[in-house]
Amino acid sequence: MKRIASTIDRVRQMLPASRGLRWTVYAFAAMFVLMVGALATYRIAMVVLGPPPFASVAENSRLVVDRDGRLLRPFTTSAGIWRLPVKLADIDPRYIKMLLAYEDKRYYEHSGVDFRAMLRAVWQLISNGYGVSGGSTLTMQTARLLDKRPTRSYIAKIGQVFRAWQLESMMSKEKILELYMRIAPFGGNIEGARAASLAYFGKEPKRLTIAEAALLVSLPQSPERRRPDRGHDITRIARNQVLDRVAAAGVISQAEADYAKMQPVLTRRHSFPALAAHLSERLAAASDDDVLRLTLKARLQQGIETIARRHAIEVGPKLSVAVMVVEHRTGEVLAHVGSAGYFDNDRNGPIDMTQAVRSPGSALKPFIYGLGFEAGLAHPETLIEDRPTHFGRYAPKNFDNSYRGTVTVRQALQHSLNIPAVKMLAAINPARLSSRIRHAGFKFEVPRNLAVALGGVGLRLEDLTGLYVALARGGEPVALRYRLKPGEGSAHPDDIAPTSSEQPLLSPLASWYVGNILRGAPPPPHAKGGGVAFKTGTSYGFRDAWAAGFDGRYVVTVWIGRPDATPTPGLMGLTEAAPLLFDVFAQIGPNRVALPPAPGDALFASSASLPPPLRHFREVGTARAGQFSTTSVRPPMRIAFPPDRAELEIAHELDGSPTPIAFQVEGGALPFTWLVNGEPLKAPPHRRQVFWTPNGAGFVQFSVIDAEGRVDRITVRLR
Repeated sequence: MKRIASTIDRVRQMLPASRGLRWTVYAFAAMFVLMVGALATYRIAMVVLGPPPFASVAENSRLVVDRDGRLLRPFTTSAGIWRLPVKLADIDPRYIKMLLAYEDKRYYEHSGVDFRAMLRAVWQLISNGYGVSGGSTLTMQTARLLDKRPTRSYIAKIGQVFRAWQLESMMSKEKILELYMRIAPFGGNIEGARAASLAYFGKEPKRLTIAEAALLVSLPQSPERRRPDRGHDITRIARNQVLDRVAAAGVISQAEADYAKMQPVLTRRHSFPALAAHLSERLAAASDDDVLRLTLKARLQQGIETIARRHAIEVGPKLSVAVMVVEHRTGEVLAHVGSAGYFDNDRNGPIDMTQAVRSPGSALKPFIYGLGFEAGLAHPETLIEDRPTHFGRYAPKNFDNSYRGTVTVRQALQHSLNIPAVKMLAAINPARLSSRIRHAGFKFEVPRNLAVALGGVGLRLEDLTGLYVALARGGEPVALRYRLKPGEGSAHPDDIAPTSSEQPLLSPLASWYVGNILRGAPPPPHAKGGGVAFKTGTSYGFRDAWAAGFDGRYVVTVWIGRPDATPTPGLMGLTEAAPLLFDVFAQIGPNRVALPPAPGDALFASSASLPPPLRHFREVGTARAGQFSTTSVRPPMRIAFPPDRAELEIAHELDGSPTPIAFQVEGGALPFTWLVNGEPLKAPPHRRQVFWTPNGAGFVQFSVIDAEGRVDRITVRLR
């Protein structure tokens, strides 16, 4: 201070005697002191305020989008807030113009603080005794939302002024506006214009009506009182005030404002999109990315979800549906439906049935015949017997308990006859089927017994999809793809590497033979056949209905059943799953790519003109009715304990967990496959005693299948 005083004295001595000039110098000195003081005050305020607390609003809702960036499913932040990232280009320009006209006319002219607006607000307060309009700019409102401090005090207002200046020095006008549109409150746990548009209008804010845009402009001023889902008349009044003001500003015409006022205010809050809900949830749990870009197509996904839900309702109560659509040239999954409805608890909607292990019924028969073609055991026109046959003590029967006599392999596969399929599997050896599937890169285990031909194996719809993708690709497997990397478009087929496998699933010729046969399978009623090669499957006890098909570009797989594995009498693949399969292909579009032409080494011949070894199928290890079997006779197989229809008490360990129950089998040929209510039980296959931990009281069915396909079942009641 002493230094400043001495400086002023020296300046005074140097001043001329003229009083006017002296006061001019005084004025400049005062201005200099004020500027220095203002600069010092600004710097002190910046130190006190600190940097903008961007971290408080840094977390957005995680998004799952389709291949074109369309929203599939958002998730709330860790605090339970819907706050979606947004760009100005993603918002209706009329909404932005209306927002600026109503909240901050000189937004692009001021540097964060509009002193004219502030002086006007003060004068109106003095003149009227109450506030008529606010003086806060959008930048100041953004500062308030960042700091989350009370707004009624003058100290808080001053803090907003300095924070606004700080933001303007750090960010462009467009970035500040985007920040405001991302964090502005719109009622409840909704923040940002995009989240509000989805919640209140059920759509993205790219295209808004004038009435919708005015409503969004009005909400942040008093979000809880004005939120439309509460049905208060104040919502409509606030919207109309915005319409009047923006019409007076010339943003819209008075006629447009009058028409918008006539529009009702919807009082229902929409659910946020949840397309591919199961897949989105599964992938989001395994990733830290803020935005997950999937290979799916949102419009196709939405259409198939609608079809699947409608079909499940038509089939019956408690039933669920799962569907997958894959572009087999690339392995990219285009649609993934995990249930009849994610929020449908009556159908166990939250359970992703594409991941549930179930019995596929006859859906694996094409691969059995394919290996037979590849091994030179048969041709599509080879004659094979469909007559009562024994494999040791295993005597398979057709689904309808009838026999067709002598048929071609083509007819046997198209009509899904059981006895010819078991004969073919016996000839190629179940171990060979299991080994081929494993070496082709598939992770599920296939039991080495004849019951596999009729569904004696547990696999997921995702597994079955991978098998049919390989079949559609000429036997070459490829990994299913669910995600696209940032900036990646649709992958070119030449850029897709097959799964790391030692060998293909089938040879190209065998794959073509199978596809050619399945193309001629009888379609379900009201469906046009010929363009799709498809196969159905029905599991034991009518628990699962399957259908899988492909054309020259797409593979579609379908599962229908009850998630709790309860039987549904009459549920069959041909009557229930196949119609849905063809509906899905219709949803994909009419411009279907044809199946590939026959390879050069394909043999076209009638049964009579085939080479002699291929005219009739040579049976291995079977005996027709009235003849002895060529297989060794083993002791009868049965579940020795517990006895059928027994009632067992559920015991508990010291920690309260249920005590495992022992099951003992006698006779039969190792290895064994155990099933509980139709689902495989993870148990050592070379032991005659297994343990199973109950999960509650009720009736439970246990089945065991030995290496020769013999089956024994018991039903016990747990109490």
